[in-house]
Amino acid sequence: MWDYSEKVQEHFYNPRNAGAVDDANAVGDVGSLSCGDALRLTLKVDPESETILDAGFQTFGCGSAIASSSALTEIIKGMKIDDALNVSNQEIADFLDGLPPEKMHCSVMGREALQAAVANYRGEVWKDDHEEGALVCKCFAVDEVMIEETVRANDLRTVEEVSNYTKAGGGCSSCHEGIEEILTKVLAERGETFDPTAVAGEIKKPKSDLTNLQRMRRIEELLEEIRPNLQRDNGDVELIEVDGRDIFVKMTGACAGCQMAATTLGGIQSHLAEGLGEFIQVLPAEELARRAAMGG
Repeated sequence: MWDYSEKVQEHFYNPRNAGAVDDANAVGDVGSLSCGDALRLTLKVDPESETILDAGFQTFGCGSAIASSSALTEIIKGMKIDDALNVSNQEIADFLDGLPPEKMHCSVMGREALQAAVANYRGEVWKDDHEEGALVCKCFAVDEVMIEETVRANDLRTVEEVSNYTKAGGGCSSCHEGIEEILTKVLAERGETFDPTAVAGEIKKPKSDLTNLQRMRRIEELLEEIRPNLQRDNGDVELIEVDGRDIFVKMTGACAGCQMAATTLGGIQSHLAEGLGEFIQVLPAEELARRAAMGG
C-alpha cells in the first residue's frame, strides 16, 4: 500500500473544515466524477480586507484527495486572497509531511479549486487555459497547458511523474508520446535532455514484498472488487496477462467497445495501483495481441 505520513492519515480520518461554508461568497469546482476525483471549495471572504474568514470542502476521491483538501483549507484560512493564490501544490504536500508520488495530483487539484473559487468571488469565469485542440490526455481531460505548468512548477522529468501529478497518461497510455514531447520542450528550456528510459526514483522499487504468485492473486482479488459495478451495467472485465507493471485485461459484455472504455480502464488502473501500492498500467487485451504480432 502507499506509504502515508501520520499527518495524511490524521487529515483523512479527521478532516478539518469538511462540508460547505455557510454564507460562502466564493465557490470553486474542479475535477469530475468520470475522472475519479472532484472537489468543491467554498470560501467566506471579507469584502473589506479580502481576507479568507472561513473555508470548507466537499471532495469525492481517495484518502489523499480528502487530506489535501483538508490541508488546503487550514493553510488559507486567515490569508488575503492574493496571498492564498501563491500557495503551491508542493506547500499542500509539505503541510501533510509529504504525499506518495502517485498521489501528488490530489494537491494539484486543491490549488486549481482555490484559483476557481477566487475567480468566482471576483465575478470572473475561471478557465484552466484549455484550448481547442490542446487536449493531451482524453481519459482524464488534461490539457497541454496544465501539464507544462505542472512540469515546470514541480521539476518533473518522467512520464510517470507527470501521471502522478496530473493523472495524464494514467489511462490508456495513448497520450504518452504527447507527454514526452512536452517534457522534451520544457527540459530543453532548462538545458537538459529528456531521457525516455528514465524512471521516477520514488517508483523504481515496488512498495510491497509480494511474490509473483501473491501479486497475481492480489490483482485478481482487486478485479473481483470492481466486477460487480461493471456487471450492473451488463459489462465485465477479465484478467488476461501480467507482464511486469503492464496488466492486460479484456472488457466484455456492454464494456466491450463502449465509448467510455478508456475511462473505465483508467478507473480500473487507479483501483489496482491503490491496492498494489505501485505504479502500473492497465492495458486492453488488444494491445497484448498487437505486441505479440510485432514480436514485442
